[in-house]
Amino acid sequence: MKMNLENITKSVGDLLLETGEFLLRQRQLFSPDKVRIKNNNIHDLVSYVDLDAEQRLMKTLRQLLPEAGFITEETNSSYQGGLNWVIDPLDGTTNFVQGIPFYCISVALVDDNELLLGVVYEPNTGQCFYSWQGAASFCNKRHISVSATQAVNNAFVATGFSVKNIERLPENLKWLRHWVEYTRGVRRLGAAALDLCCVAKGVFDVFYETNLSAWDVAAGALIVQNAGGQVSDFSGGNHYLFGDEIMASNKLLHSQILQIMQGL
Repeated sequence: MKMNLENITKSVGDLLLETGEFLLRQRQLFSPDKVRIKNNNIHDLVSYVDLDAEQRLMKTLRQLLPEAGFITEETNSSYQGGLNWVIDPLDGTTNFVQGIPFYCISVALVDDNELLLGVVYEPNTGQCFYSWQGAASFCNKRHISVSATQAVNNAFVATGFSVKNIERLPENLKWLRHWVEYTRGVRRLGAAALDLCCVAKGVFDVFYETNLSAWDVAAGALIVQNAGGQVSDFSGGNHYLFGDEIMASNKLLHSQILQIMQGL
């Protein structure tokens, strides 16, 4: 069946705006005692807000495209082939819990490893980032594009540290030290989907992180690519969607950054 990806993307955007209003209402009522940890990992938080938002999204998306399955953070986290919605109902849960206004909803449609559309909505600022296969990338109906920074020492870098495990922490700290010393600056904001959108918008020149999942990166990766950027794993390949590492840049810096990271 041939899909009208533009129309589907618009419908997803409308859904995320509604879900964002739910997040903002719940944030006003939220209490830290409603948080629990996942898999005995004190860094990996979840609340009823994540779960309720995910169920709301799944209900409407199932009606929108009945033939698609789901890969979601909270209830359907295993990889499935074919056509799937990839959902993070609340990327940046720790920020949400702590009252830091940097979190979002991320929804992508994939066919195996092929990215078909992506929408990321940040309810605190009302920024809705979106794109679909063969299109440009947008934020609130305006075209966005990556930066034109060419020199590493002028680069503004974003990163994150895994909540799943700390096995790669030593190399992450090694990279962090280098970027702190040799770039314009480094930020760790705590919501990978939004970090990717900031690359697409030209706010960050580079974003990289290890141990992420498909729901963290699927929508943002497409938005970066369609904004003129480049996305890869740390070897320069395409194993980032269901792999455990991602690097996104304005394309001009990509090979330089990868070479430095591989050499450290």
